[in-house]
Amino acid sequence: MSEANAETKMRQQLIDVFATAEYPVTEPFELIPVLPEGAATTFEAGGVTLGAMDIGMGYAEYQEYPYQTVEALVDDLMAGLSDDGVFS
Repeated sequence: MSEANAETKMRQQLIDVFATAEYPVTEPFELIPVLPEGAATTFEAGGVTLGAMDIGMGYAEYQEYPYQTVEALVDDLMAGLSDDGVFS
């Protein structure tokens, strides 16, 4: 899977899961109930596996709550993953 495809797949997984949250979301703990396996949920794309808690904690500096839409939340998370070179 190409780098771009892995990034696109990861973005879509995050959108699919976090779209079920009730927006606006004012803090990260509001997202835990929408995770299919709770805090143990993982996202996988192109050989990259990320735990929900790893994303939440490791990329907290990229998150600016409250979020009005799932797209805004996922854009910030993906910016953190990109800056960290996760898909390179």
